[in-house]
Amino acid sequence: MEFSAKQIAEYLQGEIVGDANACVNTFAKIEEGVPGALSFLSNPKYIPYLYKTKSSVVLVNRDFIPEQPVQATLIKVDNAYESLAKLLTLYESMKPKHTGIDPLAFVSPSAKIGENVYLGPFAYVGENAVIGDGVQIYPHAFVGDSAEIGKNCILYSNVNIYHGCKVGNNCVLHSGCVIGADGFGFAPTPQGYEKIPQIGIVILEDNVEIGANTCVDRATMGATVIHAGVKVDNLIQIAHNVEIGSHTVMAAHTGIAGSTKIGEWCMFGGQTGIAGHLKVADHTQTGAKTGITKSIRQPGTAHMGTYSVEVKKYLKINAAQRMLPDFVEQLKALQKKVDELEKKLN
Repeated sequence: MEFSAKQIAEYLQGEIVGDANACVNTFAKIEEGVPGALSFLSNPKYIPYLYKTKSSVVLVNRDFIPEQPVQATLIKVDNAYESLAKLLTLYESMKPKHTGIDPLAFVSPSAKIGENVYLGPFAYVGENAVIGDGVQIYPHAFVGDSAEIGKNCILYSNVNIYHGCKVGNNCVLHSGCVIGADGFGFAPTPQGYEKIPQIGIVILEDNVEIGANTCVDRATMGATVIHAGVKVDNLIQIAHNVEIGSHTVMAAHTGIAGSTKIGEWCMFGGQTGIAGHLKVADHTQTGAKTGITKSIRQPGTAHMGTYSVEVKKYLKINAAQRMLPDFVEQLKALQKKVDELEKKLN
C-alpha cells in the first residue's frame, strides 16, 4: 500500500509543507528514517533528527517552525502523535484478516459461531459458548463453556477465557492472558487453608485491551468488571471482585487486590500496588512503584512513593532524605558541643 502526502494530509486535515506528491509505503522512527517511510515528531528532544532523517514524510505539530532546511515533506497537524495513531489504525484495518475454522480447531456442537470468524489450529470453543462476528481466535486459545465473546475481538495464541466470562466488542487479548481464573480465596483452618469456591465471572466491556500474561480473576460472587476502554499492560494482576472504571490505563507489574474499586481515566505507572477493599477516585495518577494502602477520595490527584502520598509532599520528603547524611553530621557536631557544655556546667 502506498499513499501520497496529499492523501495523508486530506485524511488528517493537515497542512503540507514540501512535495505534496511524496509517497510513503511504510512507517519508521524519525532517527531510523528511510526513503518511502512516514515518521512523526512530537518530542522536542528528537528535533535534531528531523534535519537529517531520510524519511519521505514527517508529521509535525501545527505550531512547529523548522530552524534549518528540511528535506522531508512535512504535514502539520494539531497533534502529531494522535495523527500517527490514526494512520496506524487505518493501516492495521487494511491488512487482510484470517477467516474460516481450521480443521484442527475444536468447536462444541452447542457453541454459536458468528460470521467471518477465524479459529486457528488447536483453538478450543466449549459448550454453549458464543463467538461474535469477525472474531479472530489464534492457535491454542481456549474459550470455556458458556463464555461469550463480542464482535471483532482478537484472542491471540494461548489466551484462556474461563467458563461463563463475558468479553465485549472490539477487545484485544494478548498471548497468555487469563480471564476468569479463580480469585485468591482461602479460609484459614487448624488443618491449613480451605479453598473458598469462586462462583462469579469476569466481564470485559467494549474496547478493552489486556496485555500478555496478565490475569483477571473471577469474582467470588458477582463479577470482576473491566469497564469500556480500559487498557492493561503485560504481567498485571487484577484480583477477584475488582472494578476498573472506563478508560483507565495501567503499566506492567501493577497489582490490584480484591474488591478494590478504581475510578475512570486513572493512570497507573509500572509496579503500582493497590491494597484490597479500597476506592480510588477518577483521574488518579501514580508514579512507578507507588503503594496505595488507603482509599483516594479526591479526584485528579497524583501520587508517588512506596507508601502513597501526594506528589508535592513526596518531593519534599525525597529532598529531605537526600540531605540526611549532612543532617547526621550536623547532629553529631551539636551533640559534641552539648556534651562539652554539660561538662563545663558540672
